[in-house]
Amino acid sequence: MTKRILVPIDGSSQSDDALEHALKEFGDHDLTVLHVIDPVDTGYSGPVGIPGGSEEWYEKAKQESEELFEDAQAVADEYGVTLDTAAEPGRPARTIVEYADDEGFDQIVMGSHGRSGVSRILLGSVAETVVRRATMPVTVVR
Repeated sequence: MTKRILVPIDGSSQSDDALEHALKEFGDHDLTVLHVIDPVDTGYSGPVGIPGGSEEWYEKAKQESEELFEDAQAVADEYGVTLDTAAEPGRPARTIVEYADDEGFDQIVMGSHGRSGVSRILLGSVAETVVRRATMPVTVVR
């Protein structure tokens, strides 16, 4: 039976390692890479998930997502795997968990951390929050 595996990516070396792990361990299953467009990172201060009047930040963030997807697919091509992709606006941990639940994924494979410095300390660990809140198994790759 084919499993559906979600791999959140953010361009960090840890998410790259998680993608490599998922490709090695689950390459014969359905793999989807998810990039969460976090309004905090883009400098947008309105309600999460709603681009608002000026969509400039959102369009730029979507373009960055596409670039991440192209890079991820280039890696997947080495394994002969075609990835599904998704970009969703929101806070990373919450969006990852909700997306995985809503779309019926069987497992999440993610890096141990993506953020660094003060933002990681202030916002907490996305991986830790996903592990605590996910209803399916989560593999955290160091």
